[in-house]
Amino acid sequence: MLRNSLLPILTVVGIQVGNLLSGTVVVETVFSRPGLGRLLVDAILSKDYLTVQAVVLIIAVIYAGANFLVDLCYPLFDPRIARR
Repeated sequence: MLRNSLLPILTVVGIQVGNLLSGTVVVETVFSRPGLGRLLVDAILSKDYLTVQAVVLIIAVIYAGANFLVDLCYPLFDPRIARR
């Protein structure tokens, strides 16, 4: 039962990485903590487009990398998915 339920859990964990990244913008802005989210907000407010593009690119690469790792883990948890 645990082996069959790992794939949906793994999928949700991969999707939640995106939610965590978007939540950093709000949390860091509200609590005045330094980080990528705060850097993004400050760059938007000062119209620093290069920094905005760089931070968005970094967040997109992290999100895509997390989803890629999730896809790589699928065959480890369910051998039926493994490529033959």
